[in-house]
Amino acid sequence: MNNDLENTANESLLKELSTLIEQSKQRVAVVANSEITLLFWQVGKRINDTILNNERAEYGKQIVATVSQQLEHKYGRNFNEKNVRRMMQFSEQFSDFEIVVPLARQLTWSHFLILIPLKSIESKLYYAQKAIEEVWGKRELRNQISRKAFERKEIANLRLSNFPSDLQNTFKDPYLLDFLNLKNTYLENDLERAILQELESFILELGKGFAFMERQKRMIIDGDDFYLDLLFYNRKLKRLVAVELKLGKFEAANKGQMELYLKWLNKYEKQEGENEPIGLILCAETNKEQVELLELHKDGIMVAEYWTDFLLKKELENKIHQLLIEAKERIERNRID
Repeated sequence: MNNDLENTANESLLKELSTLIEQSKQRVAVVANSEITLLFWQVGKRINDTILNNERAEYGKQIVATVSQQLEHKYGRNFNEKNVRRMMQFSEQFSDFEIVVPLARQLTWSHFLILIPLKSIESKLYYAQKAIEEVWGKRELRNQISRKAFERKEIANLRLSNFPSDLQNTFKDPYLLDFLNLKNTYLENDLERAILQELESFILELGKGFAFMERQKRMIIDGDDFYLDLLFYNRKLKRLVAVELKLGKFEAANKGQMELYLKWLNKYEKQEGENEPIGLILCAETNKEQVELLELHKDGIMVAEYWTDFLLKKELENKIHQLLIEAKERIERNRID
């Protein structure tokens, strides 16, 4: 009996000590990664300052080649010329050391190497912050950049500028649903069925905090049956989110339908402590002027496009760019009016 008790105690002690050691190793790894990233920033900054303070044009090329060769010989391949030039880019593009320090505590050098080629500091900081919030690895960070998450958020912010900031930060426009693999002749039921089959991917595309509640939510009003396509709940917003799927363009009649659903949900489904339900109408194409004139934001209704076709990178960039131009022009016209 005593032997059994001793063995149990030893196993418990070993488990506890192993946990302490593993946790300590993880903290050491985090600190080491942070220190390496900050060191690379400082190396890049020092070389940039040295080059900037010298007036000879050829001096920059010479010093980078010479110094990197010496550093590589002394400290290894991390300091070869290619990597040293990346360090220089890093310190130049992330010029504020006070911003770099907290980012370096949570992102790896590999994350920063993916962020450096991005065009604007706004996009770099957006993806850096999202990578921290969503715990993105290198692969998912690349995926989000290729899917133009930042640019789509910009479009959504412009189109939803009348909405509170928490809603602007939660919803997108457009939503990329190419993972559904739908054919050109799909129907509404096909779209809904495909979303349910790929529910995890769809929720990831919706964004953080969404939880699936129900499909074809039944509502009995005046003895008639009404069915909402999809019902979600967002933990961050503390709201039910009603989602309606439309094959074609947005139509003014869609507003009345969603208003009815939201009022019913508010009356019969909203729980104590929750905010009023909101609606998201997903259309193949939005009629932007109709959406604007109907002032859907006053009723807590958003309209966004979904794209089911796989777009090549250049096509996606062009389409996103055009949407941004249109959204900015519309905002500017409204200011003038």
